[in-house]
Amino acid sequence: MTTAPTYRLNDGHTLPQVGLGTYALRGEDGVGAMVAALETGYRLLDTAVNYENETEVGEALRRSGLAREEVRITSKIPGRHHGHDDAIASTEASLERLGLDYLDLHLIHWPNPGRGRFTEAWAALVELRERGLVRSIGVSNFTEAHLQRIIDDSGVTPAVNQIELHPLFPQAEMRAVHERLGIRTESWSPLGKRQAQYAAEPVRAAAARLGLSPAQVILRWHLQLGALPIPKSGDPSRQAENLAVFGVELTDDEVAAISALGRPDGRLFGGDPDTHEEM
Repeated sequence: MTTAPTYRLNDGHTLPQVGLGTYALRGEDGVGAMVAALETGYRLLDTAVNYENETEVGEALRRSGLAREEVRITSKIPGRHHGHDDAIASTEASLERLGLDYLDLHLIHWPNPGRGRFTEAWAALVELRERGLVRSIGVSNFTEAHLQRIIDDSGVTPAVNQIELHPLFPQAEMRAVHERLGIRTESWSPLGKRQAQYAAEPVRAAAARLGLSPAQVILRWHLQLGALPIPKSGDPSRQAENLAVFGVELTDDEVAAISALGRPDGRLFGGDPDTHEEM
């Protein structure tokens, strides 16, 4: 069994360097897939209110037999709950569905700046952390301007910003912002889904040199950027493969060549945080 080494966050807590995305893992099959991942060695499960599977995540944790403190659970506040009191109630409801006393990491799912209430949601997260219902607090899909606004407003810097990050969209500017602010970059859709660059020459060449799959090369690329990828898979063999990316090393040239695959229009669905709204 492989278990990932950890990153230390700016609040002193830790997260495994690779987690499991749980989007679309629902029902009994979803529970089974998550139990398999935990048995394989995953210790970070990433869910959200809008994934509609928090109940399954909690059930998988209980079924795994692992102690609560061994597994990190992340969830996310949806746009419709950005009001301060709504964000508090949303988190309490997430905990109830999960059957947990606390979340290890809780994020604002999207900033929805057109509605302009993400600062209220952030203030609620700070309060929830003080109450002990959440250990670490962060955001998802925030730009530098969004980050600066909540930091200026609250004096609290997010521990994590979970952003779209894959070879076609390497997010060099946001990663530099995170580095400057001490925020850990977390990567959603880290393999690029339908646009996965498995056949791209830099990926194929590194895979051949290291005896890895193209997916493993891309996940290793994330780690060498200092990011935390959360690949989603319901297949136990693929889960194990995705976790087996430690103890190998890409060269600096290989990392640069994969990063050079990036394109200005590399987003998977045009989810620009300045305009996209997710309620």
